[in-house]
Amino acid sequence: MGNRGMEDLIPLVNKLQDAFSSIGQACNLDLPQIAVVGGQSAGKSSVLENFVGRDFLPRGSGIVTRRPLVLQLISATAEWAEFLHCKGKKFTDFDEVRQEIEAETDRVTGGNKGISAVPINLRVYSPHVLNLTLIDLPGITKVPVGDQPVDIEQQIKEMIMQFITRESCLILAVTPANTDLANSDALKMSKDVDPQGTRTIGVITKLDLMDEGTDARDVLENKLLPLRRGYIGVVNRSQKDIDGKKDIKAAMDAERKFFLSHASYRHMAEKMGTPRLQRVLNEQLTNHIRDTLPAFRSKLQSQLLALDKEAEEYRGYRPDDPSRKTKQLLQMVQQFSVDFDKRIEGSGDQVDTVELSGGAKINRIFHERFPFELVKMECDEKEMRREISYAIKNIHGIRTGLFTPDMAFEAIVKKQVIKLKEPCVKCVDMVIQELINTVRQCSNKLECFPRLREETERIVTSHIRDRESRAKDQVLLLIDIQLSYINTNHEDFIGFANAQQRSSQANKSQSSAGNQVIRKGWLTINNISIMKGGAKEYWFVLTAESLSWFKDDEEKEKKYMLPLDNLKVRDVEKSFMSSKHIFCIFNTESRNVYKDNRTLELACDSQDDVESWKSSLLRAGVYPEKTITVESETTTTADNFSMDPQLERKVETIRNLVDSYMAIVNKCIRDLMPKAIMHLMIGNVKDFINAELLAQLYSAGDQNALMDESQEQAQRRDEVLRTHQALKEALAIIGDISTSTITVPVPPPVDTSWMGDQSGARRSPPSSPTASRRMSSGQRPAPRGAPPPPNRPGPLGPFNNTADSPQAPSRPNRAPPSIPSRRPPPSPTRQAPP
Repeated sequence: MGNRGMEDLIPLVNKLQDAFSSIGQACNLDLPQIAVVGGQSAGKSSVLENFVGRDFLPRGSGIVTRRPLVLQLISATAEWAEFLHCKGKKFTDFDEVRQEIEAETDRVTGGNKGISAVPINLRVYSPHVLNLTLIDLPGITKVPVGDQPVDIEQQIKEMIMQFITRESCLILAVTPANTDLANSDALKMSKDVDPQGTRTIGVITKLDLMDEGTDARDVLENKLLPLRRGYIGVVNRSQKDIDGKKDIKAAMDAERKFFLSHASYRHMAEKMGTPRLQRVLNEQLTNHIRDTLPAFRSKLQSQLLALDKEAEEYRGYRPDDPSRKTKQLLQMVQQFSVDFDKRIEGSGDQVDTVELSGGAKINRIFHERFPFELVKMECDEKEMRREISYAIKNIHGIRTGLFTPDMAFEAIVKKQVIKLKEPCVKCVDMVIQELINTVRQCSNKLECFPRLREETERIVTSHIRDRESRAKDQVLLLIDIQLSYINTNHEDFIGFANAQQRSSQANKSQSSAGNQVIRKGWLTINNISIMKGGAKEYWFVLTAESLSWFKDDEEKEKKYMLPLDNLKVRDVEKSFMSSKHIFCIFNTESRNVYKDNRTLELACDSQDDVESWKSSLLRAGVYPEKTITVESETTTTADNFSMDPQLERKVETIRNLVDSYMAIVNKCIRDLMPKAIMHLMIGNVKDFINAELLAQLYSAGDQNALMDESQEQAQRRDEVLRTHQALKEALAIIGDISTSTITVPVPPPVDTSWMGDQSGARRSPPSSPTASRRMSSGQRPAPRGAPPPPNRPGPLGPFNNTADSPQAPSRPNRAPPSIPSRRPPPSPTRQAPP
């Protein structure tokens, strides 16, 4: 291989990769790509081959790069090449690689100079390379030939820009020594994508092909047309050398000899040539590696810190030690008890910010779901009045009663109280389910001991189920107690005398709460037509009298206000395509609720949000729709009856009395139900876990078998110890690399305004007066005693005269401008070269 600098970097990168692979992570160094940009036949491929150290690119008479070649270098123990279009086929002879590149190029572009933006992907595996990506790009050409399109120049530039715009791409702007540097397309494109010049390196080729008496000294010294990273001159193999199979090492020796023997370059020979270019690129790679080390070190340190405590626990760990098993069993049960208590009672530490915990969900059941279920059991107004009228008539029998009968009131009240059994039992079921879910969540910390977790869940769940029957019996007993005695002397009961004033007082109390805000939040109106924009999310504000929605939570732009009169709420089946949960509001008098819509469909993200909004609507007087059975519908239609004024007054009186008494019962049940469940269920389960769970586990079987760890836990323990040790070693390796590598600072910025405009006349580049005099002299004076050179046009022209152009008709004998300049006579303080 011809690139010793790359070989010096390989051990450094291998250390990093070994450090990361030992902990099962990828070493994402993301080394930069290296793209070679320049005109056609500028020597780009030779520069690329010199950096790789292998002769594998196709060149020769009329052969140029016509497709991008993306060359991936991969470190391996052996050396071979693979093409992406020839998967599975290994090339060990690099002459075959060259032939395959030529054949693949002709397959896509044809044999008549066509080009293509489809890259050829080549991978070279070798023990002498780093994991890098090198890109050989087509040369910029002006005039289409063969099958090339008319806009060939623009196509090639766009193709090049796709690669060099990446921030991780180093740009080698290659310009031949016998062309005009100020008109270099490679430098112009580099300036467009890298205005700071931090990733652009100028490369001057074909220094050995310059006319006699000319040189590029001022350019290579970065005095003429300067770049931030300067220029590096190289001497590539000639076509004769390539045809003669001259290897790269011999070519580099010849290049070294050229710079040492040339009078204009010998003083900077150490800064020229392919080895210098390799060294600069390798310095850039080393800088990149050092820049990535702080992030890697920080990442490893945080991982090490996270594993320190766990690794300390696992050191000296003996899985079969009986004393360890007993101690750990006690710790596990105690931790389970603490976790259960925290989830039920709440805790300031380790607060879950993702979802509600067990205690918070049970609180929602007590104060939102249960009251909502109670209201669902209430009778419809018309049905209630019909039942009261039947009760009154049946109590009087054949006689016409003069007074309102007490027995009708008791019959209706008892019927209403019996209906409370269903929501009470349902409340117990919901709490039990939440307790079981909480037990499962708390047992997650026991997953490293599968049998212990299984037994713990079984014992606690069995106890909860045992308490379920007792809790339900007690709840039903509360209802039976309410049925056993109708206390009409209750202080909150309105009595017969005040029954007639019930309606007016209710209306006054409702109007006084009209401006009270009950709830605010985001909801989605689901039934807006697609023509009008589809479903939209709005900020809703619910008060005791209306439901309003705004554009956002600033509540400045009100979209609509819906009065709550005659509204009810019902569930809507979730759509197959929708992830949201929906409920709707409708008018009981079959009127449009919102614009042309009979219903207003509102969507929430979860069913819990739906239940919460329905409970809030219930507080505002919007009741849920009561499910009407076929039998009741038939009865309703059959019994359209009219009441005489006297009966109607009796019905109204009893209706108000029932409302008053049921409000007392509901208030009592809503208060006693959470207390009964807390005492009989939740408190009892907590006491059982604290006092009896450990004894139950001991009586369940061999406690040593309970503490047999799972296979996953054993693997986890070994992995933690191994990863902890590997992290410490990786940090040590990174520390060694940080102290053994040297960062080369980026050169200071230079004035590159000369690359700003190349479309018209060339701008005058900055240069010293001495350089100007050198460029303006027509030829170099010959050494003393030697005959002057013949007066013929050379490849060189001045750069500091913006009025002159290579094709200016006023000076037909002037040669095209070029990089090199003829040297002036030696100054008194400087000896002329021999």
